[in-house]
Amino acid sequence: MAGHSQFKNIMHRKGRVDAVRSKVFGKLAREITVAAKLGTPDPAMNPRLRAAVLAARAENMPKDNIERAIKKATGGEGENYEDIRYEGYGPGGAALIVEAQTDNRNRTASDVRSAFTKSGGSLAETGAVAFMFDHVGLIEFAPEVGDADTVLEAAIEAGADDVRSSEDGHEIFCEQTAYGEVSKALEARFGDPRRTSLIWKAQNTIDVDDETGERLVRLVEVIEDQDDVQRVFVNFALSAELMARLENQ
Repeated sequence: MAGHSQFKNIMHRKGRVDAVRSKVFGKLAREITVAAKLGTPDPAMNPRLRAAVLAARAENMPKDNIERAIKKATGGEGENYEDIRYEGYGPGGAALIVEAQTDNRNRTASDVRSAFTKSGGSLAETGAVAFMFDHVGLIEFAPEVGDADTVLEAAIEAGADDVRSSEDGHEIFCEQTAYGEVSKALEARFGDPRRTSLIWKAQNTIDVDDETGERLVRLVEVIEDQDDVQRVFVNFALSAELMARLENQ
């Protein structure tokens, strides 16, 4: 696997260890509250909220925490956050897109810029790297829902554009405008997905040596550690040896 899938798996496994931290649960709760405020508090009628709840469940966030985050939105509690995107470069010319939620643009911009510079990266203007990515829908299922051919056939019928199957599961990609319809069709066939969201998928990935790869992983970790940062997307690929080493750390 390369690019988004490869790097996501590494960070996901590393993140499992950190999922008990209040910071991780805090970010998940923030997205749930924001999603509920922007639409209906019913996950079945609000695709963004449903995706946020699925993400929280995937990280073993307690049900009470999820329900409390939704109630904050319906009760008019909590800060008013806005979605904002940052773009930048890392070692080796790798491109990064950072999604954040903030109630203070100046603070968040300063924190993200500092995270880039302290780890050998540089923050760029909006649009500087986005053209290297496609903003698409991702619906991810566990491997046991079916074999690769079965999932591919169902994805094509649902209107998806691409499927990547591996021992870790099935990743189904679709156009942003078709995201809702494709998600519903696949959920009707396979049940609840493991994950569903709009992502920035790199059009092409660049290969980096292991030294640069380690610096890039560190850069992403520092950026993700910022309180307002929700997700980071990248366009680089790591060697199998480095992947194995990082996963075992």
